[in-house]
Amino acid sequence: MDREQAEKRMKELDGLLRYHNEKYFEDDAPEITDREYDELSLEMRALEAQFPDLASPDSPTRNVGGRARRKAGVLVKHRMPMLSIQDVFSKEEVDDFVNSMREKLGEETEFVVETKIDGLSMSLWYDYGELKMAVTRGDGRVQGEDVTANARVIKDVRQHIEDAPEYLELRGEVYMEKADFDKVNASQELESKPLFANPRNCAAGTLRQLDPEITRERGLSMFIFNLQDARGVNFVNHTDFYDYLRQRGVKTIEKYFVCRTADEVWEAIQKIGEMRDDLTYDIDGAVVKINNLEDRKKCPDSAKNGGFLIAYKYPPEEKETVIRDIELSVGRTGRVTPTAVFDTIRLCGTNVSRATLHNQDYIDELDVGIGDTVRVYKSGEIIPKIRSVVKEKRPEGIVRFRIPDTCPVCGAPVVRESGTADMKCTGSACPAQLERRIINFAGRDAMDIKGFGEKIAAAMLSEGYIHNISDIYDLREKREELIEKGTAGREKGTDKLLDAIDASRNNDPDRLLTGLGIPGVGKTAARTLMLHFHSMEALEKASKEELVSVPDIGDITADAVIAFFSSDENLELMERLREQGVRMDMAESASQPAEGVFTGRTVVITGTLPSMTRSEAKKLIEANGGKVTGSVSKKTDYLLAGEDAGSKLTKAQQLGTEIIDEAELRRLISNADA
Repeated sequence: MDREQAEKRMKELDGLLRYHNEKYFEDDAPEITDREYDELSLEMRALEAQFPDLASPDSPTRNVGGRARRKAGVLVKHRMPMLSIQDVFSKEEVDDFVNSMREKLGEETEFVVETKIDGLSMSLWYDYGELKMAVTRGDGRVQGEDVTANARVIKDVRQHIEDAPEYLELRGEVYMEKADFDKVNASQELESKPLFANPRNCAAGTLRQLDPEITRERGLSMFIFNLQDARGVNFVNHTDFYDYLRQRGVKTIEKYFVCRTADEVWEAIQKIGEMRDDLTYDIDGAVVKINNLEDRKKCPDSAKNGGFLIAYKYPPEEKETVIRDIELSVGRTGRVTPTAVFDTIRLCGTNVSRATLHNQDYIDELDVGIGDTVRVYKSGEIIPKIRSVVKEKRPEGIVRFRIPDTCPVCGAPVVRESGTADMKCTGSACPAQLERRIINFAGRDAMDIKGFGEKIAAAMLSEGYIHNISDIYDLREKREELIEKGTAGREKGTDKLLDAIDASRNNDPDRLLTGLGIPGVGKTAARTLMLHFHSMEALEKASKEELVSVPDIGDITADAVIAFFSSDENLELMERLREQGVRMDMAESASQPAEGVFTGRTVVITGTLPSMTRSEAKKLIEANGGKVTGSVSKKTDYLLAGEDAGSKLTKAQQLGTEIIDEAELRRLISNADA
């Protein structure tokens, strides 16, 4: 690679590394695996070594990835740096580190090899044994976030250490036990909230959110792994420090080995790797560090990494399992999607038993069939994917799976959509498509018919009560029969559902438009269209020129709207809904903005709010004169941030946008009403 090519590639890598640093450290939502990130970083370091004059002083390879965020508290200046660890990926790199340390420090140098917990780093400051402050790593050198209130409710964080010296600063890793993580996701699922991708993301988001009670409920854990600073006590070795803390009831890293030679270190790394599946928590590597604390001072740090230690990163977790079935599902648009169902395995902190096979081209490329043994991994450590088929374990008679040419639900022909790899059911009355359309229609962003979920929709279809969307509004006539059969529960449950259906007739018509499932017309586009045309009748008659003149409505969406209302079947549906009293016109006041504390102000909502949905918060802001948009810009007046706020929060901080939480939102409205 010549100099010009190197400079171009280094700029590309710089952008990629900064982007993925933000997704990992600040959004807690990585998009690539650690190994993929490390490969980018290694490539960058190699180019910087080859062309040192092109290397930037603030290169991502020279700085800790995270930046402190104002989310869980104020920013705090670090007393001691919280540097990251240089990652290595081969035995040769481990040997080089060990041998260079032995050459520098002497052949009797001891190394501690210990588990590298996959969590979030935090330091604890103790004055005479009393916990005074807990701080996240943040940028590693200058400042981190004050998370003391949350740290105090973590069961492994000692509020008081007996017989402690004048000052102790301890660094540890906050993580989640696998069982605690499973409980949290089970609770999220019951409450119809998004599931966490893995224990690390859940631990990081929990530590940074604002409510200590949420932290307590989720059951975070913590291991201490380093002495940052001490006054009034001296330790010779790292292991002496561990012994001192354990004697006082402080939880330290459990699994470690003391070694002297490169072979012993490598053997310890292998042993830790072998125990990985048996641990109750996730690890992503093994840390090799100098045991003697004075010797550590002879190993200078870099701008980003500590000089006395490295972390061997294990290859991406990948496990074999057997495919027991391939299920076919039919979506709202008729697309047939195959999903492999296999023996449950645990990957990256979660139990996995299913992975999409996408389409026939993907199946053909894998050459996979029911009964095959496959290797499964997680893309970005989040999405389960099949890596390959273990051909040598293929039982006799197994053949490649083919998506049938008839719909598994209605029996109509399945054809390949022109120009795509998608297979689609051609049945206009396919129950599976109708079920997804009904669920979408009744969903929270559309008609918001509470209680009308997947189970109810499936039951209504199977029992013949619903043949199209409009039949929902005839269910009141079947009340006695529904109660007798228990389709929606007994009397109380049935009446509750029927009342919710009746109430939905009065929704603003933008909700109806969202529920029709027109491609490209989500809740935002639907609201925009109805505010422009005011009535469903006017929208039905709109030309393409009129549609594309509406802000944020492009050619594709306009074509989809015209296609929908050009269908006689859909026009009959709309007429039926009119007859059933479903509102088709915007209220006169809808085009007039409400007056209130947010009049003339633009608000962006991000993250999960404690006691309201984003939709509810949007309504509240709009009812008080505000405009809610989807992205942060210089025109944004407020960012309403909840738990797991990500890149929008970062951008708001960079622009100096005022950041509020739900409590502040309510206070502003309450004060304005007083």
